[in-house]
Amino acid sequence: MQVAIHSGAAFTDEGGLLKSLQENGQTLRDHGVALYGPRRYRQAIRAPLQALEAGATPAASIESLRKAFPDGPGLHRTILSSPDFLGEISSAIRDGQFYPSAGQRIAFLDQAFSGHQLELFLGLRNPGSFIPKVLAALPEEERQEILKTTDLSCLSWLSVIEDIRDLAPQVSITVWANEDTPLIWGDIIRNLSALPEETPLKAEFDLLSSLVSPAGQREIRAIAEQDPPRDPATLKDRLAAVFEAHAVHEEIEEELDLPGWSDDIIDAFTVLYSQDLARLRSMPDVRVLGR
Repeated sequence: MQVAIHSGAAFTDEGGLLKSLQENGQTLRDHGVALYGPRRYRQAIRAPLQALEAGATPAASIESLRKAFPDGPGLHRTILSSPDFLGEISSAIRDGQFYPSAGQRIAFLDQAFSGHQLELFLGLRNPGSFIPKVLAALPEEERQEILKTTDLSCLSWLSVIEDIRDLAPQVSITVWANEDTPLIWGDIIRNLSALPEETPLKAEFDLLSSLVSPAGQREIRAIAEQDPPRDPATLKDRLAAVFEAHAVHEEIEEELDLPGWSDDIIDAFTVLYSQDLARLRSMPDVRVLGR
């Protein structure tokens, strides 16, 4: 069986990806795909991962974890979705990096699902906006400790991916930039679910439509109503053109409440983020979705 883990990251799709998977539940079931969300993570996975970080022997946890998920002739893929697989929000910035326990956690899950093909799916976000979002979600004492002890300018997604590759080399990794999500929503759902490229999806363009003017929404509906098959590259280009022409800036801009966090800082992180995405695209064992 294939086991696909969707682990956020935090502050990326804000639960929208899980909702879309649920809306397309019948399509998933028709293709032998089972879906489990954050509740199953809390019930069956969180405690073993926390025990692992505390130094517990994983054998008993692995056995209980295996029993928590079905396996049968009609099922060939299971999707596990929770933003906390790589770590809770309290550990999103720690020890000078993003999610420092991510490699250890994914390696444990790879061991737990030994005999199955484990895949990791991860939405990334510009550190220039991710860092202040994480800090704003933490208690004041934890936030101040990070600000005192961490060189925020050195935080990068590359260290997370490299840790996972080093500790769980058999796990395939698929990532995408959250900033591209409205344009590649269908790609993300189909890749996560291992659905054929031409599989129709419910509400595939709803996220993009929510970010554009009524005129843009009409254009998106016209594109969506065209008879398939649609050339994927052409479709992305057309959607990008609609977004560029009709985006409602109030829907895509957000305030980042962190004193001293200026536009110059965000711009600097944006450059580094683009460089990191380019490096990830050059890695033969990492797949980057997007244009």
